[in-house]
Amino acid sequence: QVQLVESGGGSVQAGGSLRLSCAASGRSFNNYAMGWFRQAPGKEREFVAAILWSGDSIRYADSVKGRFTIFRDGAGNIVYLQMNSLKPEDTAIYSCAARYMLQSTYEYWGQGTQVTVSS
Repeated sequence: QVQLVESGGGSVQAGGSLRLSCAASGRSFNNYAMGWFRQAPGKEREFVAAILWSGDSIRYADSVKGRFTIFRDGAGNIVYLQMNSLKPEDTAIYSCAARYMLQSTYEYWGQGTQVTVSS
């Protein structure tokens, strides 16, 4: 059974940092892409960042470029999202997801972790 479990969310003041973790288990994720998404209250879910399991092909939403970094623990099954220079508009539930690299749809999703940034 595939599981994606996020952790690391919390409350922080604007300008602060948080590191989110996504622990993946239940199958081999070789040839998979891992993504981070977020959903703010009253808004649709939006893409934040993605990385291939190999560590290649990293992409970011324009709104987080230069502030967020996605990377994978090479030895383990954890994908991280380092978030720096946080802004109140980054407040959302952050979820990680996985999809086969040749597919466009993410098939596995975590439950999400809350990030709250106060001004």
